[in-house]
Amino acid sequence: MSQPLTTVAGISFRQPPPLCSFLFIIVLLVATFYTLHHPDATPPHLFSPNTHNSLTLRRLFLSSASNATVSSYLHSLTRHPHLAGTKPSLDTLNYVLTHFQSLRLDDTRVVEYEALLSYPTHISVTARFSNNTTVEFDLNDDVSSSSGVVTPYHAYSPSGSAQGTVVFVNRGEERDYRALEVIGVSVRGCLVLARKGETLGRGVVVKIAETKGALGVLIYDEKDGGALGGIERGTVMRGIGDPVSPGWPGVVGGEKLSLDDDRVSRRFPKIPSLPLSLHNAEIILASLGGARAPVEWRSGRVGSSQRVGPGRVVVNMTLQGEMKMKKIHNVVATIRGSEEPDRYVILGNHRDAWTYGAVDPNSGTSALLDIGRRFSLLLESGWRPRRTILLCSWDAEEFGMIGSTEWVEEHVLNLGASAVAYLNVDCAVQGSGFFAGATPQLDSVLVDALKLVQDPDDVTLTVEETFKSQNNNIERLSRVDSDFSGFLHHAGIPSIDMYYGADYPVYHTAFDSYDWMIRNADPLFHRHVAMGGIWGLLGIILADEPVLPFDYISYAEQLQAHRDAVSKLLEGKVSVDPLSVAIQEFSLVAKEVADEAKKLKEQAYSKYDVAVAAKRRELNDRMMLAERGFLDSEGIKGKEWFKHLVYGPAAEPESKLCFFPGIADAIATNSSDGSIKHEIWRVTRAIQRASKALQGGFT
Repeated sequence: MSQPLTTVAGISFRQPPPLCSFLFIIVLLVATFYTLHHPDATPPHLFSPNTHNSLTLRRLFLSSASNATVSSYLHSLTRHPHLAGTKPSLDTLNYVLTHFQSLRLDDTRVVEYEALLSYPTHISVTARFSNNTTVEFDLNDDVSSSSGVVTPYHAYSPSGSAQGTVVFVNRGEERDYRALEVIGVSVRGCLVLARKGETLGRGVVVKIAETKGALGVLIYDEKDGGALGGIERGTVMRGIGDPVSPGWPGVVGGEKLSLDDDRVSRRFPKIPSLPLSLHNAEIILASLGGARAPVEWRSGRVGSSQRVGPGRVVVNMTLQGEMKMKKIHNVVATIRGSEEPDRYVILGNHRDAWTYGAVDPNSGTSALLDIGRRFSLLLESGWRPRRTILLCSWDAEEFGMIGSTEWVEEHVLNLGASAVAYLNVDCAVQGSGFFAGATPQLDSVLVDALKLVQDPDDVTLTVEETFKSQNNNIERLSRVDSDFSGFLHHAGIPSIDMYYGADYPVYHTAFDSYDWMIRNADPLFHRHVAMGGIWGLLGIILADEPVLPFDYISYAEQLQAHRDAVSKLLEGKVSVDPLSVAIQEFSLVAKEVADEAKKLKEQAYSKYDVAVAAKRRELNDRMMLAERGFLDSEGIKGKEWFKHLVYGPAAEPESKLCFFPGIADAIATNSSDGSIKHEIWRVTRAIQRASKALQGGFT
């Protein structure tokens, strides 16, 4: 006998027989009772937690990629420039927000902050040559004056004019000024012209020039957009985050310091600086007199007859700018975990750009949007991650990682208690070749993800195989050039940063456009798809694996290598024995944890057991919290906001180590043996704290 039809929203459903309804209610009640008494368990669904289904899920995620979809995202995001704090930036905000809302994830919200941003109002550079001719340089790198592209400038450079003869200072490093001293050249009372280097950021170049008595700084890049003539914009602010709310979140209506407060003013240079095109720099270089450049400087576009100045050319540089309080907007989309909703795996990318931002950052934004789309498809298929996943779109990164830093400062306690890992992609695609940096316990899970993704440039290989064949190493994250910094250096969250392509010629120029991307870096968007695959897989693995796939044996080995490098540098002048003992202890604990994890992993897919689940949760927490042990409340001397004593930015530009920043600074400044020993003990105590956190319990 057929059952009556019920119509809902125009669709007819056949009503089940009364007996079926009764049985369904009974099953539902039993399932509810079981769930309430076994909170670590979930009802069965398409992707139950076993190895076979995990692999099926990951393959489904990879197969749901779409080159055309990623391309359409990038095209939409780069239709116009979208500098943070400007009206066009709201268009990209709404685009990202609407996209995540359309996916019907558990929650999508905008988080607002107020931050001090810096913009130019007038810029000029004029040169007067020895024959009394005067040239006013064209300082724009965009063919259209109505494009909305901001004039090339250095954010937070002070307003004012500086005039004087010019001295070429090579990369602007301390050793370059020492080389000038040897040949009798001083920059005091002069403007300096520097070419972009590989080691110092523009802010440090300006800071060093300021200490040498220079009146102003001009910086050019020899790559400079290839043949396009682009000019690199950027910030020269010291430190990261909103400068008028240092150390606390710049929430709307919150405390803001005045510009004359020392905590604010010391973050800005005292002398003006500007970016210059390669063409204009060469005009100045060709006009310099004075001594001949040191031999080691005569590379690239600097000829063998190059003079360093001063004399023969006088340059006047003028910058008028304004600093404004602006609202910035982060977007945070949430996929709530089924079993551990209070543990968070965070994927982040910034959205703002100096110009069109096809590479930086919207290649990463388009990959993040596609990951969200693919996660939505998995959710519709029955998947629900064990832990909560956050997809974050940061604002105002280009001004100094402001959006992510304010968010970290606002949530630093919750992050310390609950964040599993932070996975960052800034420029997803710059060119060819995969590159990554990570905290060492994430090395193995990163390699595992690379093994599952097809290489975008060779379909017969995986990304892991090409990465290995190119002898690329996973870097360490002491640099401060993207949004992972607040998470790792301030909050102690295990982190990964990834990108395709070592470098690209249109960095921060008006030529970083969709057209440049499809003509040069990724015409068919294969690399975008590969990056999205790696990034999303890491999110799935870290959110789904019952036992966190952290490898602290790898961390111990890395610490040992760092200790050896410090010992070699010190040449026996100061003992590193405290470090050796602490690392040995850490290594023993790491091996015990690895054995424990192996046993619990074998039990993870067996029948539910309350005791096993509790042990698993407790072990995961220990592995998650161990990274926090490397934080020190006093921070790095001279950069106290940065708390991580293993990986963090050295305060001294000439520090020779890219780890143990406090030790590196003490050695670089030729500090007393006692000061170096103190820094060694600080790192020793940090490693001991990490060991205790990893071991758990109390002694």
